[in-house]
Amino acid sequence: MPSTHVKPQRPDTGYARRVVERYTHECVERGDDAIAEEVPVAMVYNGVSFAVMMMTPLDLEDFALGFSLSEGLVHSADELGPVEVHLRMEGIELVMDVSASALAQHTGSHQRLLPGRSGCGLCGARTLEDAVRHPGPVGHGPQISSAALNKALSALRAAQPINLATGSVHAAAWVDTRGRIMLVREDVGRHNALDKLIGAMLRRGVNAEAGFLLVTSRASYEMVIKATTIGITIMAAISAPTALGIHLARDTGLTLIGFARADSYVVYTHPQRLRHPELPRHSRGLQPLRG
Repeated sequence: MPSTHVKPQRPDTGYARRVVERYTHECVERGDDAIAEEVPVAMVYNGVSFAVMMMTPLDLEDFALGFSLSEGLVHSADELGPVEVHLRMEGIELVMDVSASALAQHTGSHQRLLPGRSGCGLCGARTLEDAVRHPGPVGHGPQISSAALNKALSALRAAQPINLATGSVHAAAWVDTRGRIMLVREDVGRHNALDKLIGAMLRRGVNAEAGFLLVTSRASYEMVIKATTIGITIMAAISAPTALGIHLARDTGLTLIGFARADSYVVYTHPQRLRHPELPRHSRGLQPLRG
């Protein structure tokens, strides 16, 4: 019986079109809709499968570099060999070489580590120490104004073409100190979007202390770890942080901002990097915020 697998194609848009029925009030409309792509991508180092990530199959070379660095397999872009993209019936393989010692540190006696979902932040982790790594302190970094943050927030939606079409993916953006969005990467997984951005920054030689990170997701501890691993000093998230994310941000020196909206945000750690007009201060219990 012939195989039913269809060899995946690398999409140009990051989404496919599918026929749907849309119900509004008492009307049913049949047509096509844009749906975000999500495929398994295997990370293969020195011939060993390290992890399988479910992700949007765009900017794969950026992802390979960003993932390799944020997982500690390399410490700079020149430590990663060329990335080969292999299309398979089951998905995509990213094949690359790193030093044998780096790979052994993560795999040990295991030849294949854990598969990952699109939202996975523990892929490849076998111990508690692996799961919650503690990067070193970040540098002094810049100061930014509330106006710069507001400018980036206002421009972010238009800078997300996949999300504009599908409404179902995350974005990670690199913003300069004037609030101009310089780089954006999108993915169904928030960790994947950030890894893609990190890879793009490294490949372009972007100085991680010359701007700030803006993400459309919550500021979980894994996002803090990935950001501080390359020396980012300011991270603003559309949604909430977690308690562990705040703890790691405080310890590493990261300025962590949550619930970032036009003209409002919450600063959880190291507020000295934020400049804003002098405002009256009130000491009172805050009402719970909702993303």
